[in-house]
Amino acid sequence: MIVVENLSKVFKSAGSTVNAVNKVSFQVNDGEFASIIGRSGSGKSTLLGLLGALDSPTEGTITVGDKDIAQLHDHALIDYRCKKIGFVFQNYNLIPNLSALDNVMLPMEFAGMPKSERKARAEKLLTQVGLAVDQMKRKPTRLSGGQQQRVSIARALANNPQLILADEPTGNLDSQTGEMIFELLHSLARSENTTIIAVTHDLEIAGKTDRTFMLQDGVMTKKR
Repeated sequence: MIVVENLSKVFKSAGSTVNAVNKVSFQVNDGEFASIIGRSGSGKSTLLGLLGALDSPTEGTITVGDKDIAQLHDHALIDYRCKKIGFVFQNYNLIPNLSALDNVMLPMEFAGMPKSERKARAEKLLTQVGLAVDQMKRKPTRLSGGQQQRVSIARALANNPQLILADEPTGNLDSQTGEMIFELLHSLARSENTTIIAVTHDLEIAGKTDRTFMLQDGVMTKKR
């Protein structure tokens, strides 16, 4: 479970104060797929960065499992990002000179998993997200956008994270492929018992997630 309480992030800009995230509180249970919606500038990306420990909050707590990640430092933060969390990006962020298989194996190498185990798990995950064996050997430029996003999702699952954060995961995909990717994330949340939080502009898809949150000017205005 992830529990966020009174989370705030304040920036100083040109002599003024910007409340990018303003006393936000919510929780998402293990294995749930939640979405965060809001206009550009509403604070969605800032909130996602805080949840991923890419930035530190001005105040508040983010409890994942039994740890408040807002209080972690240095090596503990690196370990959290490496082993407890997975990221799925709009632009996929795959390494272009590596095959799909090697892209998925890479985070497991950073986590210290033996090579034979890395390969077996990467193949299993890529099969699970619907990639064919011959496609696993291809570099990202030889895969479609939907296939690249499937590789990105498999990579995010590589180290059995408690939480996956997805930043506009369907933003560069056509509507049909985007819906397939969201359905894939939904099924993986249940089968892997992984909590998934996705930022999206697609209200139709967001309405199909287990839980929906709306941000407006850094404030959580609506929950479902």
